[in-house]
Amino acid sequence: MNRTQGRFVALWLRSGGSRAEAVYADLARRYGEPGRHYHTLRHVRRCLRDFDRARDAVAHGDLVELALWCHDVIYVPGAQDNEARSAQWLRRYADGRVSACERVCEAILATRHTRAPDELDARFVCDIDLASLGAPSRQFQDNGMRLRAERPDLDDHAYAMHERRILEALLARPRIYLTDYFHSHCEAAARANLARRLAQPMPRAGA
Repeated sequence: MNRTQGRFVALWLRSGGSRAEAVYADLARRYGEPGRHYHTLRHVRRCLRDFDRARDAVAHGDLVELALWCHDVIYVPGAQDNEARSAQWLRRYADGRVSACERVCEAILATRHTRAPDELDARFVCDIDLASLGAPSRQFQDNGMRLRAERPDLDDHAYAMHERRILEALLARPRIYLTDYFHSHCEAAARANLARRLAQPMPRAGA
């Protein structure tokens, strides 16, 4: 059992779940699906590193961590229900045994990033999901290329328009990060990365 699997199994059992190794096997299989380049276990491990750094500020650590593990377990590029289906995946395996399952599911749903959740735990999940926006410039660019690779259905102009809408909406927020911890640690770098990306010329339609 590798370190990543061991961490999930321990959390799942600690949360009251059963069949931990089988649950992890399905989770790892889904995160390893062909066509995934950003939304993989690499993204989950990055989320866990950011969670570990913020751990002392998080009231309900196991709830937040379980949401991070599961928030992208179902990912169909361009689909509008990935988060809802990821929450349903968790409910199915939790089978009424996992503590605070519905609160975990609400935190997963919050990673749609359409509005600020009321619960602080869900705010931490959202911020950790977006913490890579504040990565060093080269890593930010690499993440952008990985995200682009997940949308082969869009040509370069259509993808650039799609990306621009998302990034402009993030920059228009009074705060990208909802918690004080991530606002202080990531906000300035994230805004600089987004501004640089938006300043790049758009590909021409049909080019």
